[in-house]
Parts: sequence; structure tokens; C-alpha cells
Amino acid sequence: MYLLSFEISSKSFIQEYGFERSKSSPKSSNSSVIIGLKEIRFLISNILAMQILEDKIVFKIIVATIPNSMAQPDPSLGNWELGIEYPGEDDSNPFIVSEAGMASITMFVDNQAPLSVKVSFEYEFPFDAEIMGAPEDATIEPGNNDSFTITVRGIDVYDIDAGKIESFTITANLEERNGMPVIIPESQEKIGDLEIPEIFLLNVEIADPIGPMNSGTDTILKVTVTNQGNTRDKVRELEVTDDCPLMTTDTGLDTLLTRNLEKGGKTTADLKVTASESHPQRNCRVEVTIASDGADGSQLSTDFTRITVEQPPTNTEDPDVPVDEDDPVEVVTSNLPAPGIGVILCSLIGALYVNTRRR
Repeated sequence: MYLLSFEISSKSFIQEYGFERSKSSPKSSNSSVIIGLKEIRFLISNILAMQILEDKIVFKIIVATIPNSMAQPDPSLGNWELGIEYPGEDDSNPFIVSEAGMASITMFVDNQAPLSVKVSFEYEFPFDAEIMGAPEDATIEPGNNDSFTITVRGIDVYDIDAGKIESFTITANLEERNGMPVIIPESQEKIGDLEIPEIFLLNVEIADPIGPMNSGTDTILKVTVTNQGNTRDKVRELEVTDDCPLMTTDTGLDTLLTRNLEKGGKTTADLKVTASESHPQRNCRVEVTIASDGADGSQLSTDFTRITVEQPPTNTEDPDVPVDEDDPVEVVTSNLPAPGIGVILCSLIGALYVNTRRR
């Protein structure tokens, strides 16, 4: 630690920082004015005394290797401070982003100095976030504590893994004191965290049938479950309903209850639908509802399709339609003897003779 002295024009110092020479002090006197650290900290740290001469001010300064933590501005010493209102008043607590990809952050500038200060702000936010309501600069009057609320939005929380934490930074740069540019630059920086929440979102889809089905038959419907959330999930409960009393569905979807789905994963199962033989012609609605296990069953997804049940076709008597093999066939028999080989040969010779005479 050592002592350092320097002189500046008293006129320029008075114009810059608003100090006035005491009227009781003669112009030519060598009176000394002792100014405490608290009152002139905004000019330079660790000034012990200054001596006002006829047209000059002599500063006596102790120059030492002071830790950075001691050199930081402190409102208790009559300066300004940048701050963030952290959740639970604990800077280790992150700001939780909502499912809409938004978060609200309140920052403040506390000015306990005897002069107004003007600061400019710089912002760095992760997750490709957009910010709204963030001021570029602000002037804080002496003794004031001004707050500013920043809205962070545009974060795709469904595409980012749940629980991921990244830091943001807000920087305040001192530009002016009492409307005059500062000689010694000052800046303060605050850091906070943004955390992506867990989002449980299962979606179910039931495929439409290829065509109508007949009474007394069954058909297969494909049911697909997709994890559209940002963390692992599975189906906790499922329900299949229809509005046709003579239609039944089996439990082919029970396999969905045992399959874990990673983010973006999907699984498929078959739903067998059967219409009884006495089922009338009707358009039936089949609906599937599932509940997310990660959301404790509170997140539901539903999809439905319609199946047309028709009566099977019936046969009508038509000469152009082949006879069913099951129909009875009438057989006619005769007691006459069958023709011998001689009769057949005579018939052939006669036919040849007749054909020759015609020629």
C-alpha cells in the first residue's frame, strides 16, 4: 500500500460532480476539506482526503491491491446495485419455464448514491428465447430502487429434455452520473438459471376401418399411442367404449399398459371389434381414451372412429345364378336297356352313306 497524489482543476471538478467551494473559505487559503469514502466513492475508490487550493484540488489516494470483491459497488456505501428477484429469494433457485415456453423475471437497480445514475443493459438468454419488456437503459434518481419485469418467451419446451438447466446473464453498465458521462467505467452482472419443466403428454390415435363390416363378423382397428412430452412416460389406464349394445371389443390394448415410451416414441396395438349375428344395420362409434402415468392420470387423450355394420346378403331364386350345392337334386331313371355296340356301328355307317349321296 502506498500514497499517491495528483491535481486537477477545481473548476472542472465542480462542473463534473456538482461540488461547490465553501463560501467561508477564502480563495487563496490552503484550507483542507476532508471528504469521507462514502461521499466521494462514485469518483474513485479509497480517496482519503482532498485539499482545495486557489484553483486546484489535490487528491491524496491510497493505492493498494484490493480484492475484486471489495471493489464491487455496495449500496451501503452510497452507490448503485443491480439485482434480480430470485424465486424464494435464493439465487440458487432456477426460474421454471411454463408449458407455454414462458418465464417472468424481475430485475432492479438500487441507487443509494447522492447523484442520479444512468445505466445501459445487456441480456443473454439460452434456449433461443425471446425477451419482451427489457429496457435498453434507465435513469435512476438518488435514493430510488427501480424494478423492471422481463418476459421470456418462445422456448420450445416440448423439444428440450425435462429438467435441463441453463444460465442467463443480465449486465448493467454505468453510463452517466447526474447527467454527465462517467470517467471510470463501472459494470455489474447478475446470473440466473432457467429450468425446463417436465411435460407429460400422451396422444392416442385409432385408425379408421377399411370398410363396413357384416353382422356376425369382426374387424381389427389399429391403435397408436405417441409420447409428445419431453420425458419418459407410459399409459396408466385405458378405456374402450361404443354406442352399439350388440358390439363387443376384446382386451387387445392391455399391452399398451406395459410399454415405456421415451420422448417422441410410439407404440401400436390391435383392437378387435365384433358385431353379433343379430346386430342391426347401424353406424357405430368406437372410442379409446388413455391416461398418462407420469401425470398421475390427470392428462387424458381420446380418439374415435365409426364402423358401419350391415346385414349379410341373402340368396334369391334366379335362373342365371348357379344352384347351391347344398340344394336337393332330382334324379330321373329308366328301365330301358342301354344300346349295344352293333347298334352304334350301324348308325355310323348310315350316317356316312347319307353324307356321300348328298355330295
